[in-house]
Amino acid sequence: MTNFNRPALADSIRTNGATPNPWWSNAVVYQIYPRSFQDSNGDGIGDLKGITSRLDYLADLGVDVLWLSPVYKSPQDDNGYDISDYQDIDPLFGTLEDMDELLAEAHKRGLKIVMDLVVNHTSDEHAWFEASKDKNDPHADWYWWRPAKPGHEPGTPGAEPNQWGSYFGGSAWEYVPERGEYFLHQYSKKQPDLNWENPAVRKAVYDMMNWWMDRGIDGFRMDVITQISKPIDANGKLPGEEGSLIADNPVGEEGYSSPFPFCSDGPRVDEFLAEMRREVFEGREGYMNVGEAPGVTPSRNEHITDPANKELDMLFLFDHVGVDQKPGGSKWDVVPFEVKNLRERLADQQSAVKQAGWASLFFCNHDQPRVVSRWGDDSTEEAREASAKAFALLLHMHRGTPYVYQGEELGMTNAHFTRLDQYRDLESLNSFRQRVEEAKVQGAESMMDALALISRDNARTPMQWDGSKYAGFTAPDAPVEPWISVNPNHAEINAAAEFDDPSSVYAFYKQLIALRHNDPVVAAGDFQLVDATGEHVYAFTRTLGEKTLLVMANLSGRDVDVPADCAALLEGGVNEQQIVISTQGAAHAVASLTNHELRDWEAVVIAL
Repeated sequence: MTNFNRPALADSIRTNGATPNPWWSNAVVYQIYPRSFQDSNGDGIGDLKGITSRLDYLADLGVDVLWLSPVYKSPQDDNGYDISDYQDIDPLFGTLEDMDELLAEAHKRGLKIVMDLVVNHTSDEHAWFEASKDKNDPHADWYWWRPAKPGHEPGTPGAEPNQWGSYFGGSAWEYVPERGEYFLHQYSKKQPDLNWENPAVRKAVYDMMNWWMDRGIDGFRMDVITQISKPIDANGKLPGEEGSLIADNPVGEEGYSSPFPFCSDGPRVDEFLAEMRREVFEGREGYMNVGEAPGVTPSRNEHITDPANKELDMLFLFDHVGVDQKPGGSKWDVVPFEVKNLRERLADQQSAVKQAGWASLFFCNHDQPRVVSRWGDDSTEEAREASAKAFALLLHMHRGTPYVYQGEELGMTNAHFTRLDQYRDLESLNSFRQRVEEAKVQGAESMMDALALISRDNARTPMQWDGSKYAGFTAPDAPVEPWISVNPNHAEINAAAEFDDPSSVYAFYKQLIALRHNDPVVAAGDFQLVDATGEHVYAFTRTLGEKTLLVMANLSGRDVDVPADCAALLEGGVNEQQIVISTQGAAHAVASLTNHELRDWEAVVIAL
């Protein structure tokens, strides 16, 4: 069990409702996307040895936990989220011995390692799936196999078992002549969904998880874990199948219905997660488990993360990162960002876990674009730094566990690609083909604009370590270019330039992380909205005992008045000693507040 060089929260302070408080209650997690973090061997792809070489940087930043996106053996159809062998490392990233070395070196520095785990689906090249193609094999029922629709020739259009479409475009069913049936894949056709109704599947998954825990990892981040339970009727039929007692939803503009309303937070999710807890985590110490939870509401988050229910420690909810997408529309139907929508959804998440449970705090990850480009302003260096700090302060002052995505601490921006051939992301490429070329529901120019704003590749360009040719991600004279283009702005935005600059975005993140470690109000104080209607300012208080902090963030590029409710709390005036942290410095904050205003992208925390 790794020991941290930071104070623990006293058990007299309530966090998620557990006693004693979990070690992660004042921790900060840093997500690493291995293929884009650090290339140690010049093949253009980041690897485990590269991560090990950068541990001192991460220790200096002050984070506590490193979450690694998948490094298991994989055909890399979806960049490793299609696993062909759960108990081996893909040669792209190194070896099991490299993983052991990373664990040992991280633990020496007080850093824990959490591995990404994908068990809603496997790769179609996994041995389990290969075996399941034989109806007489013991693995025959390990996936969702279904015959063609009655009266249709198998493998022809319209013969699919129901009308579900994949989230990555096209049908959610793929025909396999070898078996004479279709298998379900909510994602890529190379990512068949596991059948969690089968106890043998669950046992195999738990055995594998225990193998990794025994090897020394500190927990799992579980990909789309709330989609493992599918609704079936009394006859075992999925919605929309011929003769099913569960009706499907209408077909959408792309020609398919969506499995999402049925398979997200399905009927047996609680049962499966509680069983996983018993079979893998009970009796262990020092671990953390967090689940990616598409379709899960804040109230369900409270239930699943309530320690009394013994399911998961944390969930990633997604309602707040959909605020720039048209309600009821496609992910690619983007609308302007409005502060009120973000405030409403984050406040709902905070309120839901007021009595028990815990929140995960994030704006960026490997599936989300860079927040500074998405909702901030990266048009000038000054605006980029200011808006990056404003969103950082806002997020880190909420109650829960913050997640920093690699490069977020530098204020890294979107890729700003202008051509489709610059993208590598399966979802982006498939969606362009489906929406623009096949269904013709969106124009090419509009779709390219949407990709430039929210494509997953915006977060996947190489980490910007310095201003050299390949940003220090790989050697300038490496024989192979990085797997995806380096952002041209790496000459200005990079770790080397920011590391010793006290006014940099990096330095600001260090302050925020230290605050969570050292101030119990930041880690565990109650959350209360102060102004729920303002157009530009997101304001709330954090209170623990007699201490209250007021948080105000102007999320716009214009000067604005301090909201009336906030002004009332500051009626006696503010001095520099009351400024806990500010994006533009204590003196600047006091001057702004004296004028009853917040400057463009100014955010501040005040001790009342």
